[in-house]
Amino acid sequence: MAEPFLVESPDVTYSQDFIEAKYTYSTAHVCRENGVTKVRPCSTRFTFRTGRQVPRLGVMLVGWGGNNGTTVTAAVLANRLGLSWMTKTGRKTANYYGSLLQASTVCLGTGPSGDVYVPFRDLLPMVHPNDIVFDGWDISSLNLAEAMRRAEVLEWPLQEQLWPHMEKMKPRPSIYIPQFIAANQEERADNVLSGSMAEQVEQIRRDIRDFKESSGVDKVIVLWTANTERFCDIVPGLNDTADNLLRAIERGLEVSPSTLFAVASVLEGCAYINGSPQNTFVPGAVELAAQRRVFIGGDDFKSGQTKLKSVLVDFLVGAGLKTKSIVSYNHLGNNDGKNLSAPQQFRSKEISKSNVVDDTVQANPVLYGPQDKPDHCVVIKYVPYVGDSKRALDEYTSEIMMGGTNTIVIHNTCEDSLLASPIILDLAILTELCQRITFCTEADPEFQGFHSVLSILAFLCKAPLVPEGTPVVNALFRQRSCIENILRYPGATECHHPPCPRRHPRVQGVPVWGTQGARRVPVWGTQGAGGPSVGYPGCRGSQCGVPRVQGVPVWGTQGARRVPVSPVGSSMMVPVPRGPSMDGSPFPSHGGAQGEQGPSARGVPTHRPWYPMGARTDARGGAQNKWIPVPSTSGSQ
Repeated sequence: MAEPFLVESPDVTYSQDFIEAKYTYSTAHVCRENGVTKVRPCSTRFTFRTGRQVPRLGVMLVGWGGNNGTTVTAAVLANRLGLSWMTKTGRKTANYYGSLLQASTVCLGTGPSGDVYVPFRDLLPMVHPNDIVFDGWDISSLNLAEAMRRAEVLEWPLQEQLWPHMEKMKPRPSIYIPQFIAANQEERADNVLSGSMAEQVEQIRRDIRDFKESSGVDKVIVLWTANTERFCDIVPGLNDTADNLLRAIERGLEVSPSTLFAVASVLEGCAYINGSPQNTFVPGAVELAAQRRVFIGGDDFKSGQTKLKSVLVDFLVGAGLKTKSIVSYNHLGNNDGKNLSAPQQFRSKEISKSNVVDDTVQANPVLYGPQDKPDHCVVIKYVPYVGDSKRALDEYTSEIMMGGTNTIVIHNTCEDSLLASPIILDLAILTELCQRITFCTEADPEFQGFHSVLSILAFLCKAPLVPEGTPVVNALFRQRSCIENILRYPGATECHHPPCPRRHPRVQGVPVWGTQGARRVPVWGTQGAGGPSVGYPGCRGSQCGVPRVQGVPVWGTQGARRVPVSPVGSSMMVPVPRGPSMDGSPFPSHGGAQGEQGPSARGVPTHRPWYPMGARTDARGGAQNKWIPVPSTSGSQ
């Protein structure tokens, strides 16, 4: 499979089967000795190897006939078929908006025209959602077309187009243990497995094997998107170890349906993801996954209100405001809301929603003491009329300077399943990708995979599951950076910006010229006392300059003075026809003139034209189709 780009680096090699990249991870070890905090830089040299052959992926959903299951299946079908449909606001076309991998971008590096962005999906070879094959289980016997109509999520003109495709899909019988979900779900339970607990687990394993064989997929990932269960007690001798958990299943003791599915999946070597808030991954299930080297991840899809909360609290505390009270109110009318109207199931959701701010608070000991944390209240009500269109109302109250308070109130209308469906796709695709990534270090040269608990999925989950002893990160953009960095390392696409050169004062009105070797070249910089800056990312200054030889420093002459304007080893960018403004920003500001008129100094346009290289006959012309500024003999530029 051809990648959208190639990395030209001695640290990156491509073979028919693998992309192999060497990467030095730099961090700092902090310790306190004799009352002094000491910081010691350290680094580890990694080699990442990523398989280039993208498999045919099958995803089996527990709760396939629910709102999320029918919506994600319909969305993939609509995209695969290229469907469009009319609504009261106009024609809509199928898309994957809301997917981190399909609809979000990452900066690949800097080119002649500025930063270059690519979709996340292009960083490494990944499964495309259109190619995913779905199957699954549900306690309701409705086929997916009828279940889609019952969900009332998608517009009817779209449902009509999808109906002949989805009516052929029927969920397999599922595990139903009434005491784990609300009693109001009993009326839906007409498609359930019989037999002992061990026999039901064995049937789930047969279903996985049957789906893999009949569909021709190479891999299967199982994902729970069914009802929220009540929490399970962690009981020594019952579910605290893998052996005890397997014995408990054989004896028919208390094990939740979601844990039974997890055990069946792990025993079949299939990754398992929990999209609901209950504690599916009891210690015995985690140990079993580690023994079998199978990925597990969760818990609870992070789609609307909680995602916003993880951003807003990070902003408030990061800005030095002491958030003291968070009150979150929700009402919704889908089957999830109906199930959550039972107290024990609501408690599972309350726990996953409440813990989302813990790490942000703990990271600021200036504002919060060891036992200090905001009051946090979560309310969920079932209102059938609003259906899948959940309403969320949040109030954030923070202490500010000198005893003042600041209150922010936000109303959020969430199309619940339309937000959750792209998360389901991202979870499955990321998990499959991680199965193809291995790494080693100089100290441990044997290639190995990631830990069985796949914490990279934290961005997509309300209550991230992490390996024991690992700190939980809930701040959304730190979680996103984790995914971005991990996907960059195997492809070695890091964009390292050189350090900004030391600034030197310059005299207003005196042009800066640079010498590179024996050449005298113009260098544009900031004005006033800010000093000159050369044009590469991360520096305040213009983005113009001339091509230069890597490793040869540019020195500037200012009047009779010789001043450094770039460090050895840095590179200056070649300008594009649209000239930057001279206030230090690559975009127009202060009325600065742009375009072929050239850069301007805080709103005063210059009259030097910008000429394409190749149209000039001097030594800098050449035949390149680049643009260079014509030096001025007067003024400060």
